Amino acid sequence: MAVGKDDVEIIKPITDKREYRRIVLSNSLQVLLISDPDTDKCAASMNVGVGSFCDPVGLEGLAHFLEHMLFYASEKYPLEDSYSKYITEHGGSTNAFTASEQTNYYFDVNTDCFEEALDRFAQFFIKPLMSADATMREIKAVDSENQKNLLSDAWRMNQLQKQLSLESHPYHKFSTGNWDTLDVRPKAKGLDTRQELLKFYEDKYSANLMYLVVYSKESLDKIQSLVEDKFQEIRNSDRSCFQFPGQPCKSEHLQILVRAVPIKQGHKLRIVWPIPPSILHYKEGPCRYLGHLIGHEGEGSLFYVLKTLGWATGLSAGEGEWTLEFSFFKVVIDLTDAGQDYMQEIVGLLFKYIQLLQQSGVCKWIFDEIYPPKDWLVGSSLPSNFNPDTIQMILNELSPENVRIFWESKKFEGLTDKVEPWYGTAYSIEKVSPSTIQGWMSLAPNEKLHLPAPNVFLPTDLSIKNAQEKVKLPVLLRKSSYSKLWYKPDTVFSTPKAYVKIDFNCPHASYSPEAEVLADLFARLLMDYLNEYAYYAQVAGLHYGISPTDSGFEVTLVGYNHKLRILLETVIDKIANFEVKPDRFSVIKEMVIKDYQNFKFQQPYQQAMYYCSLILEDDTWPWMEQLEVLPRLNVEDLAKFAPMMLSRAFLECYIAGNIEHEEAESMIQHVEDVFFKGPNPICQPLFPSQYLTNRVVKLERGMNYLYSKEGLNPSDENSALVHYIQVHRDDFILNVKLQLFALIAKQPAFHQLRSVEQLGYITVLMQRNDSGIRGVQFIIQSGVKGPGHIDLRVEAFLKIFESKLYEMTNDEFKSNVNALIDMKLEKHKNLREESRFYWREIIDGTLKFDRREAEVAALRQLKQQELIEFFNENLKVGATGKKTLSVRVYANQHLAEYNSEKSEPVQPNTIQIDDIFSFRRSQPLYGSFKGGFGHMKL
Repeated sequence: MAVGKDDVEIIKPITDKREYRRIVLSNSLQVLLISDPDTDKCAASMNVGVGSFCDPVGLEGLAHFLEHMLFYASEKYPLEDSYSKYITEHGGSTNAFTASEQTNYYFDVNTDCFEEALDRFAQFFIKPLMSADATMREIKAVDSENQKNLLSDAWRMNQLQKQLSLESHPYHKFSTGNWDTLDVRPKAKGLDTRQELLKFYEDKYSANLMYLVVYSKESLDKIQSLVEDKFQEIRNSDRSCFQFPGQPCKSEHLQILVRAVPIKQGHKLRIVWPIPPSILHYKEGPCRYLGHLIGHEGEGSLFYVLKTLGWATGLSAGEGEWTLEFSFFKVVIDLTDAGQDYMQEIVGLLFKYIQLLQQSGVCKWIFDEIYPPKDWLVGSSLPSNFNPDTIQMILNELSPENVRIFWESKKFEGLTDKVEPWYGTAYSIEKVSPSTIQGWMSLAPNEKLHLPAPNVFLPTDLSIKNAQEKVKLPVLLRKSSYSKLWYKPDTVFSTPKAYVKIDFNCPHASYSPEAEVLADLFARLLMDYLNEYAYYAQVAGLHYGISPTDSGFEVTLVGYNHKLRILLETVIDKIANFEVKPDRFSVIKEMVIKDYQNFKFQQPYQQAMYYCSLILEDDTWPWMEQLEVLPRLNVEDLAKFAPMMLSRAFLECYIAGNIEHEEAESMIQHVEDVFFKGPNPICQPLFPSQYLTNRVVKLERGMNYLYSKEGLNPSDENSALVHYIQVHRDDFILNVKLQLFALIAKQPAFHQLRSVEQLGYITVLMQRNDSGIRGVQFIIQSGVKGPGHIDLRVEAFLKIFESKLYEMTNDEFKSNVNALIDMKLEKHKNLREESRFYWREIIDGTLKFDRREAEVAALRQLKQQELIEFFNENLKVGATGKKTLSVRVYANQHLAEYNSEKSEPVQPNTIQIDDIFSFRRSQPLYGSFKGGFGHMKL
C-alpha cells in the first residue's frame, strides 16, 4: 500500500495532457506515476542511490558488474535472459547505466504486455539469481566492455582527470571494472567475487534509496495498484543515503597544466574548474547562463576570435560531471596546428573573456533569452528565477587560482614522464601559478571581445496554422525540370515548428575521389562561413545543416517556423555566392585530413561495417584514396570545382510542419529563381541521362562471399565480424517476413553469442537496408576469438534457432506478429522523427509513404508456415537461395587465423574477395528505385 500521496503541484508545459502523481510505498520506495491515455508504449525506470562510488576498495567496477548481473534471472523468472527476451519480443528495449552515485535501470514495451514486463523488472530488486556460472561469464562481458574503451580518448581523458584528484576520494577510482579487478586481484586476496557481489547487493540495495517512474496508458489509480502489487516486496533495510562529502580536488590538484598524448590526431585544450553543483540551484540555472556566454559562437565571442585567428575549430562550455557534493565547469577547445603553438595566448583569451563577464555584471536580458518568461512557451526549459548572486558565485570560481588545464596532442609523444594506470595514457604535469596566467592574459592579442547582441531569431509568432487539407501523407506539391517538392502539413503535433530539406543532386559532385573530397570541403566551408550569423538561430531553437551526400549536398532546417524563411534565404545566398577564402580553406582542409587519418582509430566493428558498405554500394570511393588526394588539393581546385558542381543540378525537396502550402511553394520558387533563372544561371537542369541512382551489388544465390582485412590500428586487440545475409528488394510481404525473423531472433542471438559464449560485449543482430535492398547482419566485436571462429558460431546459432523456429507454437507466432504490428503502429513522437521517416522514402526513391499501414496489412495475412518457408529459402544454413557476405577484421592477436585462412583452399560455393573494386565491377546490380524524372517501375 502507498503510505503517502503528495499533493505537490507538478509543473508541466501547457501542451502536456498527461496526469502525474507522486506516492511513497510502505517500504519507503518513492514513485512518480504518469498516465497518458494516448501512448502506444509503456515504460518504467528505477533509479537506485548506489553507484560506483560505493565500490569496495580492491573491487573496482563491482557496482557496474552488479548492474549487468541483475538482467540475467530471478527466483520468479529463473530462465536466463528471459527478461530481455520478453521485452524484445514485445516491441520494447531495455538498458541500464552505472553513474558515480546512482545506477539506473529502464525499459519500454508495447502497452498490452506492460504488466508482465513490470513484474519481471521488479524482480531485479526483489530476488535476483546470480548463479556462479553466469557470474564468471559476465565478468568477461564487463572486461570486453572495458576493452572497447581502452583506445577511446574520451574515456582516457576522463580517467586522467580522476587520476589527478585526492586518492581517498571515490572520484579517484576506476569505475568500469575489468578481468583484473573483478577476478584476478580478488582471487589473489582469497575473495570470491560472487560472494562479494551478493554481499554488496544485500548491504546496499534498499527500497528507501530507490526512485521509480512508471509511464502507462492506464488511469493513475490503476497504475498505483499495479505498482503497489509489484514493488512492495522490495526489501527496505532503511539504509542511510550514501554520502561522499568533501571535494575531490585539493590545492595540489589545482593550478596545474597536464600534457597528455591522445590516440587520435588533433589537439585539444580542456580547462576545468571545480564548482558547487548547479543542481543545488537548478531554478537559477547558473551554469547554463555561463555556458551560453563562454560557449557562444557569434561575433565578439571567444570562439569567434579564436576562429578568426585560425587557432580553433570548435569550443564548448558548461557543467561536466557532477554529484550533489561537487561538480566541474569545463571549457573544451579543439585547436588547429597553428593554435597548438599559441596555447598560452588561448588560455589568456579565455580568462580575458571571464574578466569581461565579471566587469559586465549578470545581465537579465541575456537570462531571459535563455529562459523565456513563463507565458511564452513552457516546455523547452523549467521556469527559472533570475538570481545574479548565484551566477556570480559560480563565475567567481572560474579563476586562475582554481584552474586545471589538460592539453592533449600527439606532439607530446616522448616528452612525458608519467602513465595513467588504467588506460595507459602518457602524461606529464606542471604547476601554473595565477601570476603565470596573468602573464598569458597580457600576451593575448587585443581582439574585441564583447557580449552577444540581442537575438533576432527568437520567435515571436507562435501561432498554429490551420492546414486547409488534412493530409495524412506527403503529397507532390510541385514539379518542374529543376525540382520536386514534397509537402506534408502538420496535422498531428500542433507545434509552431517546421522541417525543410533540400537535396542538391549534382552529377559532378561524385565522379571521382577528388570530387567527393571537394564536395565535402565545400559543405564544411559553407557551415564555417554561416556560423557566427546562424549560431543565433541555433540558440533560438532553429537548427540548420549543410552536409555532403553521395550525390551532392543537402540543406536541412528544423525548428521554429517564424523566422525559418530568413535563415533559408541566407543559406541559399551563401551557396549561390560561394567563394573560397584561403585562410578558412587551409583550416578546414587540415580538419578534414585529420578526420580521414583518424578513420583507422574507429572501432573494428565500424571498420567491418564500412568495408561491407564499400563492397555493396556501387560508385563509392574508399577513404584511403580520398586521403591520398586530399593534401594536394588547393584553393584553386575548389574555386574551379564549386561552379562546375552546381552547373547541373536537380533539387529534391521536402517541407513539413507549421507551414501553409503557398508558403512552401514560394520557398522553393525562390530557391529555383536564385539558381536557375537570370541571364547567367548558376545551374542548368539535368539531362535525362544524368539522373542519379543508388545501385547496390546483387549477390548470387547460394554463394558465400568472404572479405578479410587486418585491423587498421595495430594497438587494438579486438577483431570484428559483420556476417551479412542479403535477402530481397523492397517488397511489403518479404519485408515483414524479414522483420519478424529479426524480431524473434534478436534476443536469442544476444543470449547465445554474448551471454553464453561471451564472444564480446558488442553482439548485435539487426536489419540492414541499402537503398531499398534488404537483409540482416550479425555484428560482433571480440577480444577473445578471431572472426573466422565467430563466423562459425553465427552459423551454429542459426542451426539452434532453426529448431526453435520449427518448435514455435501458433500462440507464440501470433504474439510476435502482434508485437511487430504494435511497433509499426507506434506514432511518431515529433516532427523531426516523422520527417526523417518520409525523407528516407524520398531519398531511397521507394516513395512508399503508406509503408507502415501496408506492412501491417501484410502481417495480418502472414501464416507461420510462410515464415518458416522464408527462413528455409533465405536464411537457413546451406539454403540454396542464401546470399552471405562475411567481412572479417583481424586484430594482431588473431593474425595466425588470418594467415591460415588465406592459405587454405576456398570452400565450395565461396568467393574470396581480394580486391573490392574488381569484385564490384564484375557483379550484377539491383535496379535503382531512384533516378527517373518520373520514377518508373523497374
